[in-house]
Amino acid sequence: MNKLPSSHRLRRGRVSEPGRAYLVTTVTRAREPVFEDLWLARTLIGVLMEADRSGTSRTLAFVVMPDHLHWLFRLDAAVTLSQVVQRVKSVSAHRIGRALWQSGFHDRGAREGEDVRDQARYIIANPLRAGLVERVGDYPHWDAIWI
Repeated sequence: MNKLPSSHRLRRGRVSEPGRAYLVTTVTRAREPVFEDLWLARTLIGVLMEADRSGTSRTLAFVVMPDHLHWLFRLDAAVTLSQVVQRVKSVSAHRIGRALWQSGFHDRGAREGEDVRDQARYIIANPLRAGLVERVGDYPHWDAIWI
């Protein structure tokens, strides 16, 4: 019987290619709506921006939902996708002062020629589909480089 947590399956086939865009989704522990708190959501967003300034990523779009994060970014440095995501999760948990994230994350690498703006539109409309707002612009925790 396999005793590994199901999150190990998320790593199968994971590739880290500098210059490729990745859509990453990661979830809070027990899907706790941590980011309903404005300060905590803004703390996470600050950590994403720090990752960009460090040269490991270039954020294209993100939305911080109450219990998860969708982050579309281009992997820029000679680090792995897992290292970038782990760093964001670790730093944000440290800043917030408690265990914050479920282990693992889901990722999808953009295919050659794929328009990542379609992915960005999809993720920033998440609050609308979730019924949190009536207009995307009313949700405070998202951004996209094309807007």
